[in-house]
Amino acid sequence: MRKLKNSELGRISVDEFKEVVKTPLIVILDNIRSLNNVGSVFRTSDAFLIEKIYLCGITATPPNKEIHKTALGATESVEWEYVKDTFELVEKLKSEKVKVLSIEQAENSTMLNDFIPEENQKYAVVMGNEVKGVQQEVVSTSDYCIEIPQLGTKHSLNISVSCGVVLWDLFNKLK
Repeated sequence: MRKLKNSELGRISVDEFKEVVKTPLIVILDNIRSLNNVGSVFRTSDAFLIEKIYLCGITATPPNKEIHKTALGATESVEWEYVKDTFELVEKLKSEKVKVLSIEQAENSTMLNDFIPEENQKYAVVMGNEVKGVQQEVVSTSDYCIEIPQLGTKHSLNISVSCGVVLWDLFNKLK
């Protein structure tokens, strides 16, 4: 086995990315504190052709040196928008028939591996603050609360790791 060179990876250009058919997924970052986490979510969203990222509340926005460090240019390819109030955004998306999935540990949550997305349905995935998680009012109005199964002692994953796990799983189920 031989490692591939960057020139052999078949990467598309930023212009091609903007024109390609996207995965019917939106990411909502609800008050994310870490700029490195924000950048990582951009990079993961680029990898899985995510439609758009909403940066809400205290979540920092590009251009930003710390975001750029982990995003590696994905802030140029993935469409994004800042919205101050996460709850209002969720209500707006729901009125547009987007199903909202809060990624959170909650009563009656659905385990990620058990979640089966509907065909021809767009989803918004809400990722919460590193300490407090997704705001309760957002969890309460979501269509689903999705939990990542965890069997160890911590039952806590970094937000960028959680986002990667969830987007990979949904990408596979939707393709």
